Amino acid sequence: MTRLVLVRHGESVATVERRIGGMRSCAGLSPLGRKQAEALAQRLARTGEVAADVLVSSTMRRATETAEILAPALGELPIVPDPGVAEHEPGPEVDGLTFDEFVARYGDPNWAAGDPYIVGFPGGETIAEFRHRAATAFHRLAAGYDGATVIVVCHAGVIDVALRSFLNLPYHGVFELQTLNTSLTELLRPGPRWRLIRYNDAAHLEGLPPETWRG
Repeated sequence: MTRLVLVRHGESVATVERRIGGMRSCAGLSPLGRKQAEALAQRLARTGEVAADVLVSSTMRRATETAEILAPALGELPIVPDPGVAEHEPGPEVDGLTFDEFVARYGDPNWAAGDPYIVGFPGGETIAEFRHRAATAFHRLAAGYDGATVIVVCHAGVIDVALRSFLNLPYHGVFELQTLNTSLTELLRPGPRWRLIRYNDAAHLEGLPPETWRG
């Protein structure tokens, strides 16, 4: 039985500053993001609800910092870096721009139009390229750690890809997810099919301020 527990990273500096935070410019977790990750670590240590065999992290700083905070609660598991589960790559021309700067320079890419092949970020990945890369990484992890419980610290867009891929949901559009920082999403494969056990479980955030995008 293979179990994947997906953790979105804590709130990032890029989110607070309203920047496009790619691999080059990611400045890691905001102060609130560290508190969110610490709250999840305390929960996992207290409840023992995830007996993890493997701890995988996106190679983006906001994810690796989250994984580093969680590792002691998971028996000091070594962190396995995986660039395949990094967030959408914006490319060097766009990485680090504020959203206002991006729109002023390139216009609104109109992500809602539904075309996964639109070049929204000049020099970056299309939605189709991003989803293929992330889905390939998840299926590789599931095959490589067959029968194990794997925690993957990643990103909201990556969690969207995992759900669409493993649950055979529409590849693009139809619904929109708003995955909370440090929330738990769990997928289980007891047989040939995957099951969604929980999505967006963020009970440990009670008492903390709301995320910047909700504030």
